[in-house]
Amino acid sequence: MLRDCIKTDLECAEICGVTARILALNGDFQKDIVRLCQQLCEACAEECEKHAGHGMEHCEACAKACRACAEACKKLVA
Repeated sequence: MLRDCIKTDLECAEICGVTARILALNGDFQKDIVRLCQQLCEACAEECEKHAGHGMEHCEACAKACRACAEACKKLVA
């Protein structure tokens, strides 16, 4: 039941780390990476929200963090 959620969480954590490092480098493709990070954070939030409604508090916390990250990414590329 949580296999897809965990997989998405791990992918999201990886892209967030990569995004932070690319932003620190002020790389030429940073907006592309930030857009990808935004998409993955939104997907992660959606997946976690499925489980948050069933009393899984850690999924609720993850969804909130992913929504906040996605919003920050959105602002960066605006």
